[in-house]
Amino acid sequence: MSAFAFSGLNLAVTTPFDAQGKIDYPRFETLLESYLAAGIQGFVLSSGTGMHVYLSQDESRQLVAFGAKVINGRARVIVQTSALLAEEVVQRTRHAAECGADGVMVLPPFFEGPTDDQGIVDFYSTVSEARLPIIGYNVPQAVGVEVTPSLFRQLSQIPNFVSVKDSSGDLAAQASLIRTGLPTMNGADALVPYALFAGAAGLIWGGANMAPRSCVAVVKAALEQDWARAREIWRSIEPIMSLIWKGDYVQSVYAAAEITGYGAGNPRRPLARLSAGKVDVLKVALEPLIALESDLA
Repeated sequence: MSAFAFSGLNLAVTTPFDAQGKIDYPRFETLLESYLAAGIQGFVLSSGTGMHVYLSQDESRQLVAFGAKVINGRARVIVQTSALLAEEVVQRTRHAAECGADGVMVLPPFFEGPTDDQGIVDFYSTVSEARLPIIGYNVPQAVGVEVTPSLFRQLSQIPNFVSVKDSSGDLAAQASLIRTGLPTMNGADALVPYALFAGAAGLIWGGANMAPRSCVAVVKAALEQDWARAREIWRSIEPIMSLIWKGDYVQSVYAAAEITGYGAGNPRRPLARLSAGKVDVLKVALEPLIALESDLA
């Protein structure tokens, strides 16, 4: 696993917003520094958890440039460059390269895009022209395109295509990708230790925003194959990760991170902040994790 460029935990970091709904850059810098101090070794900027789809292209570009400058080589930088138009994906990817990004994460064509394997291969072949390592994104429940083992093998023949992040939430399906022998990244929060045990090459983890030290610790234990320790740590993490995976994911990450001291403001509209009742449920699920995070501080 150590040979894979994006091994370990890559945080799909939240994008903080101020009271007017604009990107809060001073808070973003503070968050990045806090996560670096907690041991995070990789970041995904303009991630789904960071509300990529609700950022304009200019906002995303500014966020990426700012974040990469703050990180300044102290951790890996992956940038989500997904867009409806392939040409825009290439533009965003070239900008990420100019900012010093180590790689990009790109959704397959979505919203009535091609769903046949050749169409997907052609799309990623176009993206590869930007000459930056590409992590594909398997989230069939959201985009209607499934990266199967057969398609994964075809994609791996494209120059610069290095991995697929699997956010299907189906461990059996992810295991089938892992069995290809190609680097597969887990993107399903509730599956973290199980995916690592199955052989996932790395993680892109949004829920880690709320408890970075604990999440770093469970990944470290798993990579050291100390499964007893991994299970012990995961016991405190699992309740909240299972809860947020059931729905209102982004809003829940923002709310939980606010509770644990890594607040990024409210999600941007049209997403609304969680109701008081749902926040109370989050607080209960967070109790064991808050205690663990304090012990690891």
